[in-house]
Amino acid sequence: MYRFLILIEKANNNYSAYSPDLPGCAATGANREEVEQNMYDAIEMHIHGLTEDNSPIPKSNSFAEYVAVNEKSATSDIAQPA
Repeated sequence: MYRFLILIEKANNNYSAYSPDLPGCAATGANREEVEQNMYDAIEMHIHGLTEDNSPIPKSNSFAEYVAVNEKSATSDIAQPA
């Protein structure tokens, strides 16, 4: 089993997703559930293609983390126009 991080972004009228560990592997969908399913299918197809070409399957090295920033400190450090 392979496990890859995917990043999902909300666009104007849909969602898009990609995997940083699989360059060129991306998908879109009308909603989050659809883009997740489409990305699953895209990753399966991508791995199948790599296997057919006798290319190595990249290791999953990416990870994600949220960073919490205090609202007051975030705005107080911004340079104000002169």
